[in-house]
Amino acid sequence: MLTPPRTVVRRDGGLYALERALQRRGFRHVAGADEAGRGACAGPLVAAAVVLPEGRRGEIEGLADSKLLTAATRERLYDEVLARALAYAVVVVPADEVDFRGLHVCNVAAMRRALASLATRPEYVLTDGFGVDGLGVPGLAVWKGDQVAACVAAASVLAKVTRDRIMVELDERFPGYGFAEHKGYITPVHSAALERQGPCAEHRFSYVNVAAVSGRAGRPPRARRPHIVGVREPGVAVPGAPEPMGRPGAAGGTVGVALGERLRHRASVGEDVAMEGGVR
Repeated sequence: MLTPPRTVVRRDGGLYALERALQRRGFRHVAGADEAGRGACAGPLVAAAVVLPEGRRGEIEGLADSKLLTAATRERLYDEVLARALAYAVVVVPADEVDFRGLHVCNVAAMRRALASLATRPEYVLTDGFGVDGLGVPGLAVWKGDQVAACVAAASVLAKVTRDRIMVELDERFPGYGFAEHKGYITPVHSAALERQGPCAEHRFSYVNVAAVSGRAGRPPRARRPHIVGVREPGVAVPGAPEPMGRPGAAGGTVGVALGERLRHRASVGEDVAMEGGVR
C-alpha cells in the first residue's frame, strides 16, 4: 500500500496555509477554537469556535491574533467574521465556575462546548495551545495558533470582543475597579482598586492576588469564594449589594452563549496551578 506524501506547511506560508493544506487533504470544514480572559483575575472566561469557508470568501483582510490588534480593528473584524463564517459559537464561563472547577479545566471544557455547538460539523479542529479531546474528529493543538491559523485567529477575535463588551458592562455594575479599561487583567490600577475596595462578585477568588485581599489566602483555591458575595464576612471587604453568581448575558448585539449551554455539575478535580494568578 502506498503511503500518501507528507504535507509540509511552511512557516512563511501565511495565516491561511495550514487550513488550505488540510483542505487539500480532504478536510473541507476546519474549525478553530481560542479563548479570552485566561490571565484575568476578574470577569468570565470566554471561548469561541469558528469555521471559515474555503477559498477567497474565507480570507478576511487584516485578520490576526486579537491581542495584536487595536480595539477598533477587532470590532471591524468581529463583524467580518460573523458575516463570512460558515459557523461560529461562543461560550461564556462565569468567574464562579472558574473558581470551583479550576482555570485549565474550564478553558478546555469551554473550547469543547464551543466546538460541539457549531452548526456546521467540523472535519478537523485546530486549537490554540491546548488539545481538546472527545470531539470525534481529528485535531491539532497549535502553539500560538491565533498567529498561525486563520480560523483560530477568527475565534480569538470573537472571544476577545465578546469578553471586552461584557467587561464594559461590568464596569457599570461594579464601579471603581476600572474594568472598562483593563478588562479584569492584573494591572497597577486594578491592584490598587482591589486593595481599596476589596473583591466583588466578578473577581476570581481562586487567584492569589484576589485571595490575598479577601482574607482567604489560607484556604484551598476552590474554597476561597464566599457563598454570598456582597455580604461582608470576617476579613472580607466586598462593596455593593449581593450579586447573582450566574452567567452574564451577552452584551447588546454580541453573539450569545452557545445554544443549549448550561453550567455543568461542578466536578471535583485536582489542584490547578494555572488558577494561581494565571501562571502556567
